[in-house]
Amino acid sequence: MTDIKKDQLNVQFEGEDLDQESDLEKRIVGLGVHPEYARWVYENTNPADIFRKPEALDDMLVIDASYGNFAGLFASSLLAEMGAEVIRVEPPGGDIARKMSPYGMMIKDTGLPYLVEGGRNKFHVTCNLQTEEGRGLFKKLVRKADVLIETFKPGYLASMGLGYENLKSENPGLIYCAIHSYGHFGEDAELYGNQPDYDIIAQARGVIMSVTGEPELDPEVPQEYKRPLKHGNWMGWYVGGAWAAYGIGLAMFYKRKTGKGQFIDCSPPEGLLSISNYLIQYYHMSGNEMPRAGNYDYAVFPYTYVKCKDGYTFISGFTDPNWAALCEIMDRPDLQQRFPTIKERLTPENQPVIQHEIEKFTENYTSDELLEMITAYSRKPDKKGTVVTGRLETPRDVLERDHWKDRMTFVIIDDPHYGRLLVQNSSFKAMTLTPGRIKWICRPVGADNEYIYQKYLGIGKSTLKNLAEQGVL
Repeated sequence: MTDIKKDQLNVQFEGEDLDQESDLEKRIVGLGVHPEYARWVYENTNPADIFRKPEALDDMLVIDASYGNFAGLFASSLLAEMGAEVIRVEPPGGDIARKMSPYGMMIKDTGLPYLVEGGRNKFHVTCNLQTEEGRGLFKKLVRKADVLIETFKPGYLASMGLGYENLKSENPGLIYCAIHSYGHFGEDAELYGNQPDYDIIAQARGVIMSVTGEPELDPEVPQEYKRPLKHGNWMGWYVGGAWAAYGIGLAMFYKRKTGKGQFIDCSPPEGLLSISNYLIQYYHMSGNEMPRAGNYDYAVFPYTYVKCKDGYTFISGFTDPNWAALCEIMDRPDLQQRFPTIKERLTPENQPVIQHEIEKFTENYTSDELLEMITAYSRKPDKKGTVVTGRLETPRDVLERDHWKDRMTFVIIDDPHYGRLLVQNSSFKAMTLTPGRIKWICRPVGADNEYIYQKYLGIGKSTLKNLAEQGVL
């Protein structure tokens, strides 16, 4: 039996002792217009009750054969959070994704990104697909599975007899999800599919990167800074993984009705293209490419981040009534007269002027002071409109904020292999019946070989030892 047991894992939520009322009640209700509703939601979705509730996907078996690709890892992590049994298959030396880490920071054999996204709730086995014996073991595992996730070059597994057509003949219910930036057919898949597949490729092809960066139309920005910027996270991988998990869920729903599996060709840039707002349509209609806007927005403005005494804060007041309200709060009736309608405020050349005029006001106050000022204005019976603000937060700000502690957005886990670590809680933690959960953080390379190969293939210790000596495991 695996050495992961519930009594070995000390899961601690980053929040207040739930047995103590103190001011927790006030924080739960907050500024809610319906206190009883807030209490009902808290009582029925309280993440402290997660482990007393069932799991939605506890009858799903997933094989994750991702390699060097967090899109596949994120997809299987989402499924694992919801209860799927995920078997993470790595080569004998481990996945290169374990080595990707800021400044080379490692905890034992694993970097921070893999600990956050790569290993949670997953059993880890090794299997050398370069060997005939390894391919045979892999086939036998997939025979038992509902889902296979892979991120290899298009056609790579098929060339070894492990493609969808090969595997579905022995497992007609298999859901085979292949993730690659170029997809698995088309001209670009043939031209570029043989090169490594990285997040930055997905970002570059997904168009959003082309409009991310310092504003091209702001004369105060030096010309050398006006160039595309990638996202601060691995957004291409995350979007690709999220869409993959969603597609797998839909395919599983269909399988439960019909018994039939299917092939899913998931291209992360297409995921980015699907959330690219109006960029493609604007070009299609006008023949012009949308310029990089930075913190400006050519559809709604002001809708921007501005400097304040203690950092940056968000300010929104883009409709005519809301713009009038913002000008009144700032005591700047001249701005309302100068830019009276949405048309003037959406003129790209005007937006830097408006931005800097707003900052002349906001730089004199902290983000909390601005919030208090705007909240007080919102309660005036003669207010002209609604203004919204919100502080731009750093990791320190997030971990110190009571709101996230009360919602138990982070958990501290005493992991038997990696020690005491803080990680994000499941995004699906606040569900009344089947919430997601973090059961363990990660496992070392091949830590579950004995348990998984015995459970599913009936292979004992001595055989496993021989296979390891032969380089199969």
